[in-house]
Amino acid sequence: MPLKEKNIILGICGGIAAYKSADLISKLTKMGANVHVVMTKSAIKFITPLTLETLSGNRVFTNLFPPPKGDPLVHVDLADKADIIVVAPATANTLGKFAHGIADNLLSTLILATQAPILICPAMNTNMWQNEIVKANVQRLKDMGFYFVEPEWGELACGVEGYGRLAEVETIVEEIKTILSSKDLAGQKVLVTAGSTQEPLDPVRFLSNPSSGKMGYAMAKVARRRGAEVTLITGPTTLTPPRGVRVLGVKTALEMKNTVLDNFEDASIIVKAAAVSDFRPQRFFNKKVKKTPGKMEIGLKRNPDILKELGKKKGNRILVGFAAETHDIIKHAQKKLKEKNVDLMVVNPIGIPGAGFGSDTNMVKILDRKGDIVELPLMTKEKVAEEIWDKVVEIIRSG
Repeated sequence: MPLKEKNIILGICGGIAAYKSADLISKLTKMGANVHVVMTKSAIKFITPLTLETLSGNRVFTNLFPPPKGDPLVHVDLADKADIIVVAPATANTLGKFAHGIADNLLSTLILATQAPILICPAMNTNMWQNEIVKANVQRLKDMGFYFVEPEWGELACGVEGYGRLAEVETIVEEIKTILSSKDLAGQKVLVTAGSTQEPLDPVRFLSNPSSGKMGYAMAKVARRRGAEVTLITGPTTLTPPRGVRVLGVKTALEMKNTVLDNFEDASIIVKAAAVSDFRPQRFFNKKVKKTPGKMEIGLKRNPDILKELGKKKGNRILVGFAAETHDIIKHAQKKLKEKNVDLMVVNPIGIPGAGFGSDTNMVKILDRKGDIVELPLMTKEKVAEEIWDKVVEIIRSG
């Protein structure tokens, strides 16, 4: 896990969004991180150190000058300990201090003393965020190598709507993971397909399957974390697109095929995690088909096998296929691996609770061309994605 046993220094500035830091600390600690909080004097007005100390399990630091018998070099100790420093929320005042090297409190002094990566998550009134001085400070910090998760659009504490809301905690956590993850996929151009396809019968009905897209989205998210340039081709889904990923939406299997082939040439790794419909109606009715007495028969025609077509033209690219099976799982997966000329075939059983369509977890077997089989227990789809990318990296390194 990217955050397990990582030392995260969380700086909290004085703004109404400071209350969200409690949720951020809770999520980070549950992922195994050691969180050490540094608060400005203004931040204490919005949330108490005791609350954050209870959630983090560590002492909260609020003053550059320690009490008698305290550590006079606390800023140096924290700076050396940090794997990353996250400032959330960051105010306009603090951005100005960071941008110009002003060190008049513990947090701003810590920023000057550390060699760790620094992630800034601003939150403020929309007019302040759009102020040219603030824009210049943000750009100056970006030019110096600071990371940013910029504020989102929404209703602000002052009652107006605009950009200024602190980014969602999940977004901040994902960026922390990205910064701290190994970049063993740097330089790779990854193409991932995800979700189901919909094959229309009439204006209100279609053939499809229960795929949620969660496995494909996890593959895209983890690849981006590990340094890849990622394009995600997705069927209809309710999921939020992963941060930093190019997303192309499709509906039908034919649209999926055409979009994949349009983007295939630039890719060095292709992951076919989408559950593409095998069949489509022979005929599309322009008007809703009404109920009539007797049987209703629908003729079907086969959709193209996109994975097999990619296998024929893959060249030196790495190709990863996915399959969902109800029986003879290994037998069917081995057959598909050979017939479709893939480097890895990831297969999961249908019907086992917690595995397959719609769930946040999966239980898969990973087969490779050498005949090796890796059997993974039930785990989150994000962890499954990590395991699959580990296998891909092995292939890359083996030449």
